[in-house]
Amino acid sequence: MARMLAAFGFAAFTATVVNAATIVPSAPVLENKAYLLMDYDSGQVLASSNPDQRVAPASLTKMMTSFLVEQRLIKGTLKETDPVLMSESAWCRGTSAESCMYVPVNTSASVIDMLRGVIIQSGNDASKALAEHLAGNEPAFAEMMNAEAKHLGMNGTHFANATGLSDPNHYTTARDMGLLAHAIIKDSSKYYPIYSEKEFTFNNIKQGNRNALLYTDPTVDGLKTGHTDEAGYCLVASSKRGPMRLISVVMGTNAMQARADQTRALFNWGFANYETAQVRPKGQELGKPAVWFGKGDAVSIGLASDMNVTLPRGQKDQLKLTLQVPASLDAPLKLGQEIGKIVVTLDGKTVAEQALVTLQPVEEANFVVRIWHHIKKFFAGLF
Repeated sequence: MARMLAAFGFAAFTATVVNAATIVPSAPVLENKAYLLMDYDSGQVLASSNPDQRVAPASLTKMMTSFLVEQRLIKGTLKETDPVLMSESAWCRGTSAESCMYVPVNTSASVIDMLRGVIIQSGNDASKALAEHLAGNEPAFAEMMNAEAKHLGMNGTHFANATGLSDPNHYTTARDMGLLAHAIIKDSSKYYPIYSEKEFTFNNIKQGNRNALLYTDPTVDGLKTGHTDEAGYCLVASSKRGPMRLISVVMGTNAMQARADQTRALFNWGFANYETAQVRPKGQELGKPAVWFGKGDAVSIGLASDMNVTLPRGQKDQLKLTLQVPASLDAPLKLGQEIGKIVVTLDGKTVAEQALVTLQPVEEANFVVRIWHHIKKFFAGLF
């Protein structure tokens, strides 16, 4: 499944927002290096500042580390109970300069415990140990991270390590962190609840999640904090209020409280001014154009994925839908073959469009039927 269009449109699984057709109050003015607020279902960016500027990700890096582990757990190539060795190269010596899970050197912890150590405790030791477990060494794991980043469309990102320690070749963008957060919520849904866990105890050491919003806003259920001197204080968070989910990325604030306050301000502004409407669900028949030369004389067409659009509140009832499809089609037709598109307009302006596809295949008819259809098309002047 293609993850993204170049401009952040979620072409494969939602509507591509082409033009926002209304006026809403200005987004909050925030003091940071970059930020982005996006709707989860439609993929629409509601507000941003320097979204494509290269910035240091700090421990936001561990979102990719955890995502790779989660995907392998889901695919079955890893098991939650598999032991992971804490090598001397991964071991955390307990300095104040880094976050640690505190797994003793040359001992093992399970994959699921290590995963919690990465997500909740932001353990550099757990991140390195998992990197070595999956790829043999951390540089090889960084190659895996970069391959997945490319797959997700994170075109402004390059990883040099599994932890987020500063490196000239280790950088990302606010937009790319939004893409990664979306992938975690969608594709790692089985393990996403870990991102909302407030504390984790290992080796008799209890540590709390550094995402302050988990303690003050019950609608926030993830994702990850980060901090280095170079990166400043960063936070990627997600909030779900009613049917609507927003993802916020704040990069490079000057304090822990600032990253929480700025994220809260973005969420409050977004939920107050926007709503996401489902235009049509996937699989619903939206049309049935005629088919020539096939075993059937028509084919049902619809959407391969739900079509959603994010609009200023109170305007979803004003949306107008237009199907742009050929009057007739020629068999054979494959399941899921693109047949035109659906266009959504508001006040005469296009706000979203998405491909229409066949909802079932149509095989080619036998020779006699095809000849008869050629004759009918000829006399109907359709050639």
